[in-house]
Amino acid sequence: METESEPYVRLATLRGLHQVVADLNTARSLADTLQTVADGIVTGLGYELSAVNLVRPDGDLVVAAVAGSAGAEALMAGRVGSRVSWERRLAMADQWGALRFIPYTEGWVLDNDDVPQWHTAGPAPRFPDEWHPMDRLFAPMYTAGAAGGELLGVISVDKPRNGRRPGAWGREALQMYAFQAAIAISNARLRANMQRALVRLEREQQALRASEESFRQAFEYAPSGMAIAEMGGDQHGRLHRTNDALCRLLGRSASQMRRYSFSDLVHPEDIGTLLRTSAEGGRAELRLARRDGTYVWVSLRNSVVADAADGPRFLLTHVEDIEERKRHELQLAHRASHDSLTGLPNSAELRARLSSRLCGRAPGSEPYGAAVTAPYGCLDGFAEVEGVEGPAGASAYGQDGSYAHGFGSEGGPDHAPDCGPDYAPDEFGCGTHDGAYPGHVHAIAPAEDGPDDGTKGLAVLFCDLDGFKAINDRFGHHTGDAVLIEVAHRLSNGVREGDTVARLGGDEFVVLADGLTQADAEDLAVRLRSAILPPIRVDGRAVRVGASFGIGWAGCGMSADEVLHSADQRMYVEKRSRAKAGRRAG
Repeated sequence: METESEPYVRLATLRGLHQVVADLNTARSLADTLQTVADGIVTGLGYELSAVNLVRPDGDLVVAAVAGSAGAEALMAGRVGSRVSWERRLAMADQWGALRFIPYTEGWVLDNDDVPQWHTAGPAPRFPDEWHPMDRLFAPMYTAGAAGGELLGVISVDKPRNGRRPGAWGREALQMYAFQAAIAISNARLRANMQRALVRLEREQQALRASEESFRQAFEYAPSGMAIAEMGGDQHGRLHRTNDALCRLLGRSASQMRRYSFSDLVHPEDIGTLLRTSAEGGRAELRLARRDGTYVWVSLRNSVVADAADGPRFLLTHVEDIEERKRHELQLAHRASHDSLTGLPNSAELRARLSSRLCGRAPGSEPYGAAVTAPYGCLDGFAEVEGVEGPAGASAYGQDGSYAHGFGSEGGPDHAPDCGPDYAPDEFGCGTHDGAYPGHVHAIAPAEDGPDDGTKGLAVLFCDLDGFKAINDRFGHHTGDAVLIEVAHRLSNGVREGDTVARLGGDEFVVLADGLTQADAEDLAVRLRSAILPPIRVDGRAVRVGASFGIGWAGCGMSADEVLHSADQRMYVEKRSRAKAGRRAG
């Protein structure tokens, strides 16, 4: 079963991977991109050495970038390995998904081929997954991002900092990084071609016709979407021209695309992102609508171009499909925030959800209105950002109220949300008060001493299984895991939609349920305990567990740990107050 610290390790790996992937898009040239790819392996993925081997026009691979060792760079940079030798390496290697690994026991046959390398001899590994100096790990890069495309290059890595061969999580991170590196290198080449075309359009008036043809071909046949929009005038923001790749991506013909601006196609929740994207050099990641009503994640990158030296200006937008990358990011985020055995939110996610409902100001002490209760996790109103202004040149709007970015049609929001005199502007256009944001609904803990007065609050039910350890010890972890999965299923089926059931670890679960009175919470605990009691069949054997519940209440002014500790203590009080026979179901 997963250790409690593993989700935090995964979150750290995810943050590092996101950072180095983001750095790939900041390089200005192909050479900078290649070096950034090599540096990202060392700074973000835990290896001491890396090299990027790029396929040349003649098919051979040249070492285009090295990171981690000046000596290795002096030895390898600029050297060429034949395509035949590289294909031999990739063919004989073990397949780790899209990665290729050659253990030291088999790699000795490659010592004398013409591929540049820095490997040295070393002692035999002391344990099975220890990294050996002669181990070789490669991450092939393809033009289409997958093995079905043309080989673009190969990333070589060596010397993991932890001294071990990468596990499943490390392999997936390296594989995703190679996928993104291939896209970044392909885009760097595309940008270089586009920049050369733009320079010719501006500086070579006498060869304008040839330059326009070059631009047309680069635009029409670009592998990713491209669009040209009007800037200024009555048709400001209207799409003037789109390439086949963008039309295919959005499922619309070129004639249909000319009826829209990007602001007509963007997802309502992403309109604020679009409006803050500047025309010159602006970048944004958002969702655009397809013809069938679905949305696709894209990356937009803007440039301003002129039809002639003194002619009208247009907005050139590069639209890259990042749906696959976003899907992988969501999968990684889900794995980092959910228990791998039961699929329930884990301890970190539980604390995050609980903290989102709590602020530092106790109810009744705030100066801006009475506290009320609402369903757990309700944060309506933060899906849209209206009228955000910024510095000149980077604003979502021009000084005359028009869209400076060139995405929108005429008109648009011209006001900021009114948050009251007590708030200083922040990223939402409003400020904060001791962790309470505008629209925040205070969580109020009902009075636990005395009769139930009908006050509704956020109930925290701490559940500990009775008799689980005996089942685990007697029948093994396989049976114990099956019991935990079934208990998680029964708890999830016993709560309302919108309530949270999380696994803290071991045989401990927590339920968050908002809008309950004391009587409601006690009834819920009884129902959940009754749902757990029926026998659980595992491999033809019926086993039973019981459950002890402690009911705590979350209130603003408390921390998530304080709330969970209170519910935990009440669970132990409840467990001790019942006879052992009553606690354990069998």
